[in-house]
Amino acid sequence: LLDLEGVAVRSGHHCAHPLMQFYGVPATCRASFAFYNTFAEADALVAAVHKARSLLA
Repeated sequence: LLDLEGVAVRSGHHCAHPLMQFYGVPATCRASFAFYNTFAEADALVAAVHKARSLLA
């Protein structure tokens, strides 16, 4: 869903499977930022997450 909004994220264990298993977390979704990202891109991420959440809730 986020990809359809032009937002790239990673999902899974992110090299932390033992820790996530300890806390009972099956998977996470991670967005990464760099110095060249803009406020508009951050706003687009937030809007896309809100949209995906409303569709999946």
